[in-house]
Amino acid sequence: MAAELTPRQIVGELDRYIVGQDAAKRAVAVAIRNRWRRQKLSPELRKDVTPKNIIMIGPTGVGKTEIARRLAQLIGAPFLKVEATKYTEVGYHGRDVESMIRDLTEIAIGMIRQEQRSLVETQAKEKVNDRLVDLLVPQSHNWDPENPEENERRQRTREKMKARLEAGELEDRKVELNVEQRAVPVQIFSNLGMEQMDVDFQNMFEKIMPKQAQQRQLTIKEARRVLLEQETEALIDRQVVTEKGIELAENQGIIFVDELDKISGPPSSHGPDVSRQGVQRDLLPVVEGTTVNTRYGPVRTDYILFIAAGAFHVSKPSDLMPELQGRFPIRVELTDLKREDFLRILTEPKHALTKQYVELLATEGVRLEFTRDGIETLAEIACEVNRTAQNIGARRLHTILERVVEEVSYEGPDLKNKQVVINGNYVRDRLTTILEKEDLTKFIL
Repeated sequence: MAAELTPRQIVGELDRYIVGQDAAKRAVAVAIRNRWRRQKLSPELRKDVTPKNIIMIGPTGVGKTEIARRLAQLIGAPFLKVEATKYTEVGYHGRDVESMIRDLTEIAIGMIRQEQRSLVETQAKEKVNDRLVDLLVPQSHNWDPENPEENERRQRTREKMKARLEAGELEDRKVELNVEQRAVPVQIFSNLGMEQMDVDFQNMFEKIMPKQAQQRQLTIKEARRVLLEQETEALIDRQVVTEKGIELAENQGIIFVDELDKISGPPSSHGPDVSRQGVQRDLLPVVEGTTVNTRYGPVRTDYILFIAAGAFHVSKPSDLMPELQGRFPIRVELTDLKREDFLRILTEPKHALTKQYVELLATEGVRLEFTRDGIETLAEIACEVNRTAQNIGARRLHTILERVVEEVSYEGPDLKNKQVVINGNYVRDRLTTILEKEDLTKFIL
């Protein structure tokens, strides 16, 4: 598993994509490593070691969500990113916080199912080949199973057909296949809060509704795909998938709760505060450790790692309920981005923005080149606009770069000169109007 990476290796991987914010990277790296360490303990001690949840504090656009997103891609664990603002207190219209555990369980089940599919793939392919041969060499009505000559002749025909099938000579030949279609009207319930009910309506409807079979003319290539799906599903043990999926979610699951600052603040003085204090109260038991009923069975949240994040511009972490603060013992602050950080963001990450634009336009045959002074000018302007206008962090680079390369992107297919150099003067020419507008805003009340 990727979870066996050392903290230094995890930080090294994150450094390839995210500039700076070493404190946050170290905190998540240690938390991930501690998951691995816990698995090495004796069962008696392991049950008492709970994860130390993290809260990341910092302005928008400095890398909080990006750290979580890259971490998810790096480790082989079920990962869910949610916004705290999408939940409401239990009993009111909207999603309750326990639904995040159900979503995480679905992700874990999906991962185990994919793992099981790869285990039975070879066996499934053999079964598919046999079924395709049956379709190509159907059994005749007057076939006599007691006749050895006829049996031998049929077997030779099947072997020849199988050899041609494996050689890929029959991919375009048509066969008639019986394809099952399930008309399950589960979607009508999706907005009625049915996720909060423990009954598995989807499976119930699948059992009640009759399976509709339809005869379809498919090429061997298409039929192979349909049959592989059927055979794989038949070979997978659903009970094993469910058991392993729940175990994976409980012991390796990570939930990233974004926008935590939006549900903090003083209690409401005019009626129930169902989307702020109410959500905080509902989060308490989930983060602390409780049992949530899902369609696959009960899931314990004691060992799920929670990473929360928020800008905390208006409110402060201390505005959260004291009980909830105690459930996030590790706090890391992410710093504002400076000119040097913008410069590094434009050049250092594996898929830096400048590299993305170069590759995008290369598909049209346009050779885009960013000079050193062009990149420095982009960084200076991004830093200046963030300082004088709204500070949106690294997202400002998207706005500025898109404006700079807009003309090249538009004219790209028709350009006679396919070599475009973006230097300091080119950047200033394209962004003069933005800078002038920003300067004028200082004098408008």
